[in-house]
Amino acid sequence: MISDDTTNTDPAETTGRQIITFTEDSTHDQRVEALQQVAGINTVASSDGLGPESVGVDDIESADATILERLGVAVADVSGVQLESLGDVADVSPVIIAIEPEHVVHALAAPLAVETHLRDGRSSTWGLQATRATTSQFDGTGVNVAVLDTGFDLNHPDFAGRTITTKSFITGQNVQDGNGHGTHCVGTSCGPKRPGQGPRYGVAAGANIFVGKVLSNQGSGSDTGILAGIEWALANRCAVISMSLGANNPQPVRAYEEVGRRALAAGSLIIAAAGNNAARPGNPGFVGSPANSPSILAVAALASDLRIASFSARATTVEGGAIDIAAPGVDVYSSWPLPDRYNTISGTSMATPHVAGIAALIAQSTGKRGQELWKALINGTEGLMLPKEDVGSGLAVAP
Repeated sequence: MISDDTTNTDPAETTGRQIITFTEDSTHDQRVEALQQVAGINTVASSDGLGPESVGVDDIESADATILERLGVAVADVSGVQLESLGDVADVSPVIIAIEPEHVVHALAAPLAVETHLRDGRSSTWGLQATRATTSQFDGTGVNVAVLDTGFDLNHPDFAGRTITTKSFITGQNVQDGNGHGTHCVGTSCGPKRPGQGPRYGVAAGANIFVGKVLSNQGSGSDTGILAGIEWALANRCAVISMSLGANNPQPVRAYEEVGRRALAAGSLIIAAAGNNAARPGNPGFVGSPANSPSILAVAALASDLRIASFSARATTVEGGAIDIAAPGVDVYSSWPLPDRYNTISGTSMATPHVAGIAALIAQSTGKRGQELWKALINGTEGLMLPKEDVGSGLAVAP
């Protein structure tokens, strides 16, 4: 298993299942027909006609294959002779464009000591100050923001009265966060303007919060849960999808690229952590999956002096392996499950929700969605005296 250590460079782990990507214009019947030609696939679950509920973890676990219709992808539990059969079907099927192994994906953060007190007497965190979130007249009101992570502490007092829509994609675990990573990311992206105690830590205090638990309380999950979470977010018209997770896979996954492109066309921007596999200055690391897909925005992490974090991955030459934007990701203070209530941690995971919150502010202020929202976010960055390979267009800044 890959740990959450920021300098970890272990190769990506696979689950044994396969991700099948269909052509965008293929129909539900064509997809089912193709899968049922594979030896051993007898039951096919589908999100067809499910509306905003989308497909659940029980459907995925009980079927031989599951189709996520909005995304145009499926997951199949096949191996050995079955995998060969799937390959044979793909060779002649006009609707299958890729078959790829499913990866194990992890939260991208390195926990530090819990800090439950007001730090340095500040009224807001350094990250909110650096990104100018505290001086923006916008708060994300009316914008749906999905955070796909380890869930959320639904009992956190700072979020009392907020409408939070939730769904778990982890077998045997509800949305309640038993890890902390997800609660921290929700806090940074959508936390309140006036928390119960300590400094302000949330960017888009007025956004509508959607929490998809795609990582377990142990901090890990699979491509299937993440893809199902993305489909759920699309079904709920989330303009911003924040994913502080990844796998140490330097090669882009075709399924994520197709999904990212289709999400943009549907008006949703997927924002993902670039990865924590660097150990600078000697090892700059590489952007991992899913952030290394051209249609998914990759976020690097900055320290409070606005220099690149030692663990933050650098761009590679593969298509989609670029860093697109940077944001605060070192010593980031935010919400945490009770009884601690708050915590300070680091990672590209912490930079990502800063960008997601800012994207919500821009979505509110401009009405832009999808690719146009991406462009507005990039155009609004503040240049940094750092290599583009490390920070992309620069520091994310609130409108």
